[in-house]
Amino acid sequence: MHINELLTDENIEEGAWKALERSIIYYQGRPIGTVAAYDVSIEALNYDQCFVRDFVSSALIFLLKGRTDIVRNFLEETLKLQPKERQLDAYKPGRGLIPASFKVVSNNGQEYLEADFGEHAIARVTPVDSCLWWIILLRAYAIATKDFSLAHQPEFQKGIRLIMEICLANRFDMYPTLLVPDGACMIDRRMGIYGHPLELQVLFYAALRAAREMLICQGNQDVVAAIDNRLPLLCAHIRQHYWIDINRLNAIYRFKSEEYGKTAVNLFNIYVDSLPYYELDKWLPRKGGYLAGNVGPSQLDTRFFALGNLMAIVSDLATEEQSQAIMTLIEDRWDDLVGDMPMKICFPALEDEEYRIVTGCDPKNIPWSYHNAGSWPVLMWMLAAASVKTNRTSLARKAIEIAQARLGEDEWPEYYDGKKGRLIGKQARKYQTWSITGFLLAKELMANPSYLQLVSFDELPPEAVSRACEFEIGSVDPCVP
Repeated sequence: MHINELLTDENIEEGAWKALERSIIYYQGRPIGTVAAYDVSIEALNYDQCFVRDFVSSALIFLLKGRTDIVRNFLEETLKLQPKERQLDAYKPGRGLIPASFKVVSNNGQEYLEADFGEHAIARVTPVDSCLWWIILLRAYAIATKDFSLAHQPEFQKGIRLIMEICLANRFDMYPTLLVPDGACMIDRRMGIYGHPLELQVLFYAALRAAREMLICQGNQDVVAAIDNRLPLLCAHIRQHYWIDINRLNAIYRFKSEEYGKTAVNLFNIYVDSLPYYELDKWLPRKGGYLAGNVGPSQLDTRFFALGNLMAIVSDLATEEQSQAIMTLIEDRWDDLVGDMPMKICFPALEDEEYRIVTGCDPKNIPWSYHNAGSWPVLMWMLAAASVKTNRTSLARKAIEIAQARLGEDEWPEYYDGKKGRLIGKQARKYQTWSITGFLLAKELMANPSYLQLVSFDELPPEAVSRACEFEIGSVDPCVP
């Protein structure tokens, strides 16, 4: 049967499940992942590979349905691809990295896995998010199976440790956040997110929480201590410096610049005239707010990035008050952030001269397309998870209803274009697996809110975060009891 016939005379969910089955990759007779897209009408390029970040939503669906073997096989095989030795060769992946993707290759009747750490990617971008998603997924597997024995195996303990070492090692930076290049996450092209982008900070936080739960202290005391030190600092830093609401906007508006020393209020030397104050003043609801896209030296990126804000809610990085404010913003600015297809990867789009300078005139990232404020169905599961977490489920139901009316008929595109997401993406693949699983997972989370535990955490002790805030301005060391 041609895949285009899958939805004929069937409801959208049945068609989605069949399309998902069609996407499964087998290696040596075992299922180990899903292809990025199964669009037979166009050249596969690297869409016939299994991407770590793409597979997460597929893996969560499989875990919910008791098909844990696929997820276990994926975790085992990707761990084998992780470099374990130090490399001084600039063109070799660093020790501890998890590849962006892999594919099954046959040679003389023998199968092997070929990993891509960015060597074949457009612009040769190295993934930072894949190792973070891998740890988050390993913990989800343990929660779903109620069995931490896989994570406690020596090879998995070493794999977690190596990822933590590459994230927590000595570095050229003085912030608790991760310093990363452009294109190191879901936005894998030049979009002005180099530095400390929100998406990676939130995934870093969730990975630290997950690693802390899974690491056996014996032999890992130094890494556990480093995690315990970094977590409250990172949490306090994001909550304090990335947060934007009308009150915070007023404070930033009155910042002085060129301050020196520990008494500085404008810690990052943000120049007020660099921010779109009047647009933000009109756009921000009185009770709404969100986490900024990026904070660094003289940089406050005020774009709204969906993945970072939604996962900040789900992972308990955002406070309860901040979480509610983010959901209020989404509700009040529904046409901007959701429109006719949930939901925009970021808002607003880079346009005109700013688009040309920041993206390098990227023809795929034209305004309101792809990463530049395109609409991505995969984000539906994160919107649903955040809605469950905040008890704002009416928002998720509304989004799912919008998507359900179009996704099957449109053949599950990778993304949509336009200010309201009405156009199928100009270069979007059809039967994109994470569009399918984003929809299915959103439905499952709404039907059974207890599934949220696979990707959610308890809140950090408030006193730890409070003391970390004090430490940042130099008044107390949070490591001292």
